[in-house]
Amino acid sequence: MENIRFRALTTMMNRDFSNSPNEFRCTVDKFGEMTFGLEAMKKYLTEEAYKNLINSIERGDKIDRRIADQVAASLKAWAISKGATHYTHWFHPLTGNTAEKHDSFIDPVGDGKAIEKFKGNELVQQEPDASSFPSGGIRNTFEARGYTAWDPTSPAFILDGTLCIPTIFVSYTGEALDYKTPLLRALNEVDKAGTEVCKFLGFNESRVFATLGWEQEYFVVDSALYAARPDLMLTRRTVFGHASAKDQQLSDHYFGTIPTRVMEFMKEYEYEAHRLGIPVKTRHNEVAPNQYELAPVFEEVNLAIDHNQLMMHLLKRIAPRHNLIVLLHEKPFARVNGSGKHNNWSLSTGKGQNLLAPGKNEKENIRFLTFLTIVLKAVESNSDLLRAAIATASNDQRLGGHEAPPAIISAFIGTHLSQALDDLARAGTVTPELKAELDMKISKIPGILLDNTDRNRTSPFAFTGNKFEFRAVGSSQNCSTAMIALNLIMADQMKQFMSAVTDRMQKGASKEEALFALLAHYINQTVRIRFEGNCYSEEWKAEAALRGLSNHASTPEALAAYITPETINLFERNNVLSEREVRARYDIKLERYTMELQIESRVIGDLATNHIIPIAIRYQNTLIENVKGLKEVIDNKTFVNLAKNQVSYIKEISEHINEIKIFVEDMTEERKKANTIEETDGRAVAYRDLVRPYFEKIRYHVDKLEMMVDDELWPLPKYRELLFAH
Repeated sequence: MENIRFRALTTMMNRDFSNSPNEFRCTVDKFGEMTFGLEAMKKYLTEEAYKNLINSIERGDKIDRRIADQVAASLKAWAISKGATHYTHWFHPLTGNTAEKHDSFIDPVGDGKAIEKFKGNELVQQEPDASSFPSGGIRNTFEARGYTAWDPTSPAFILDGTLCIPTIFVSYTGEALDYKTPLLRALNEVDKAGTEVCKFLGFNESRVFATLGWEQEYFVVDSALYAARPDLMLTRRTVFGHASAKDQQLSDHYFGTIPTRVMEFMKEYEYEAHRLGIPVKTRHNEVAPNQYELAPVFEEVNLAIDHNQLMMHLLKRIAPRHNLIVLLHEKPFARVNGSGKHNNWSLSTGKGQNLLAPGKNEKENIRFLTFLTIVLKAVESNSDLLRAAIATASNDQRLGGHEAPPAIISAFIGTHLSQALDDLARAGTVTPELKAELDMKISKIPGILLDNTDRNRTSPFAFTGNKFEFRAVGSSQNCSTAMIALNLIMADQMKQFMSAVTDRMQKGASKEEALFALLAHYINQTVRIRFEGNCYSEEWKAEAALRGLSNHASTPEALAAYITPETINLFERNNVLSEREVRARYDIKLERYTMELQIESRVIGDLATNHIIPIAIRYQNTLIENVKGLKEVIDNKTFVNLAKNQVSYIKEISEHINEIKIFVEDMTEERKKANTIEETDGRAVAYRDLVRPYFEKIRYHVDKLEMMVDDELWPLPKYRELLFAH
């Protein structure tokens, strides 16, 4: 029987990468050429349409149908000039991926002729079949109608000859069936609440918006080796695999020289990204072998998320051209670092001022201190929701593994800034002396953070000088889940701040007294989530429990935060999601968790039964024949001495085979029982508690066999090959 692993290795080694193409040179004139940005708008739109569209993007003004027809005509002309033949509404359904249905510009007009047509109604709204997208019970599968509606705040772009129009996606009855709809609602609330806080502090701002800079980690593997691993193909992670003798322990891959083939892949995806206006800036080797990271310059949150979804698509599409496969799974390989997607979040004004950056004078620093404190209070009051927002089956494998933040949500702001907050809290008010001292401390923050305060990579929510880094987001996730939660709680907390400070003033406090008394109150309340130490340590787990912080280690228990009365009320009072929409998302996330474990369980059973056990038995039979041969050619006394180790080896293989067979059968039975549970949450818990524990039990014995069976027989590419084949 042919060994697929060795065929894959031979295919890989016979490739010639000495003449890899080097045509993908990123240049300024190429940047954004496939995006309908400001330059294209000015060229193709009438002055009236341009102003109307800009006002819609910046202020949320409604675009009337007449202007929509002008924009559609201009979009069509621009797209055709770039070689586009089709258009699509591009949206983010609750699958976590993007979706699109392509329509041709060509429209028959009779007499065997056709014209190129694209009107305002086709731009503004479409009706894709929504029956097979997750809805969490909002609609029946036989009800096919759903609507996509144009999001003008994210520019249209051309991909593979198709004009892609970013849109929201809602049901026939108006409920959100996507990520973008609640995200835009949350961002709108941030804008309204943020401008009110700024005005209270003496800054006349017309707009406040959230920014995001994501850092995308990923693995690459050779495509031939990938094709020889059914587990990678079906689950995007290796369910079996003994540790390589060398992996990341020398830290020699981190920030090392990028391998030639990977570099050519990076050049091409950067080239395509820049043409699409994605401001990719950074690339480097990550900690684990064959693990890498890319990062763009920060953008407005909605656009940044669209660009991240598009970037993940580019990575997966371009990698095979270099005989590579990109793995975005949070934990594709055991015992080496997994992958995350750090979300660097901040707030900015329409004048370009970062509200989470220390200012140049007392007034600006008071503003900084106020917004910083409101963020901490929002996190302290809603830490369970933030944990729920990053909960997935794959991220469970990464969080808390001494490679990623733990499931306990805490915040790091640095010792100097912590001391400044504590000084204010102790005083309860601000005297001229304390005000001068605080202003001096805050003004020094940028330099102190740079020179004297190390970043805390163990913290899930760390302040890094002018932004917070939400480090716990998983590499395969749509950033929207985290950004909806974070911007929602921030908007709500700003509203509570305004209500509380106004109430204090109505009771006789001066504006300054009311402000600093409320900030002191918030600072005292947020002490429990501020932690400067090692979040990986067992001591922190014990300390966090004493502080009353949750440690939801698994997705089912973490997701429960979505359906508490407090969370539902939070979503509803801020007009982000209705109770029905929140509960639908809860059900969808639990169902996905269950299905992912179900698929992994089936793959484990298939590989163990049809790949591993037969090979182990074949090798065992070879050893048995060898023992029989020895017995025939040497005397019994010598035979006993020589064969005892081989016999012991045969017995050990038999024991592993037997344990694998028993565990697979038991796992299958537990899976069958779990599948009969009708309640979504009960089924998810059953998979977590009764099915998933068998994964590691079976893996232990398979990995032992990998180190015993003849290397030429072993059917699956090994870690040393997957991680070190460049």
